[in-house]
Amino acid sequence: QVQLVESGGGLVQPGGSLRLSCVTFGLTLSNYAMKWYRQVPGAERELIAGMTRAGGGTTNYADSVKGRFTISRDNAKNTAFLQMTRLKPEDTAVYYCNAESEQIPGQVYWGRGTQVTVSS
Repeated sequence: QVQLVESGGGLVQPGGSLRLSCVTFGLTLSNYAMKWYRQVPGAERELIAGMTRAGGGTTNYADSVKGRFTISRDNAKNTAFLQMTRLKPEDTAVYYCNAESEQIPGQVYWGRGTQVTVSS
């Protein structure tokens, strides 16, 4: 059974940093592109960062986080990360990781999310 488990969320002051982790179970991470999304109540889930499946894979970021957030992965540990720096109150959201097969179209897995709150 495939599971994605996010951790590392919490309360942080504006300007602070957090590192989110997404541990995957039941899949070979090197076969999947990894993405991070976030969602606030009443809004659609927003794609903020993505990384192709190769270890030195291509990354892309939403304009709202570019230069502040960094996505990375450790395929050997089946774990993806999102390093978040210079956090702003508008970064407050539930953050989700997503694994999408680059071999099997439509095979997508989601974690349950971790809450990030940026507030003084």
